[in-house]
Parts: sequence; C-alpha cells; structure tokens
Amino acid sequence: MRMIFVNLPVKDLPASKAFFSALGFTFNADYTNDDGACMVIEENIYAMLLTQTRFRDFINGEIGDGAKATEVITCLSADSRAEVDETLAKALAAGGKPWKPVMEHGPMYGCSFQDLDGHVWEVMHMPG
Repeated sequence: MRMIFVNLPVKDLPASKAFFSALGFTFNADYTNDDGACMVIEENIYAMLLTQTRFRDFINGEIGDGAKATEVITCLSADSRAEVDETLAKALAAGGKPWKPVMEHGPMYGCSFQDLDGHVWEVMHMPG
C-alpha cells in the first residue's frame, strides 16, 4: 500500500491547523507537535504542515514564497459540485484567498484558492 505525504512550509502552525480544521480536515496526533502537523486528507493521503524552521531541515536552498510564486497545485477530488462550492466558501471564510475563477471544463467542475501561506489548492468534481 502506498501513501502520499505532501510537505508544506507554514508561517503560523496553529493558524494553519485552524484554517484546515475549518475545511473539515483532521490531524493525526501521533505525528503532530510544535514543529508540524499531520493533516489527514484520506486514509493514505496526508499533508504535513511544517513550521519553516522544520521544513528547512528537509530542503536545500530557500523556501519559496507562495504569495509570490506558485510552487505546486494540490488538487483534491470532490463528490459533487455542491462540495466544490462548499469547500471554497469554507476556505474563504477561514481566511483563504480566491485564486482563479470557478472552472467548468466539460463534465469537470472545480475551484481554487490559496491557503494562509499562499499554497494553491484545487477542488474538482469529475463525474465518472
């Protein structure tokens, strides 16, 4: 079984945890401390929200500034168009910023936003 861990630097870990909690995500307490938080996206999909100090332990060079450049787009699936809209509304209410307009490409419907650190997230409904 494979797992995926997306590692993201954050400036304010408690604020980031509150932001993603407002979107409905939970955190695995076994892998959460003052330096990082393991956000559970799905059974085998996690985002490690790491303080910038801790994130530096894993990289060479500088930490990119998500407010100035896009380093990655993390796209999550949604079960319905309504879930896309609800997630965007929650993100904006929790302090996120809109990124691109809501998109509709054939049967696909999605939104995008930036979290508190400027990381870009998409939520996409792709009926099967």
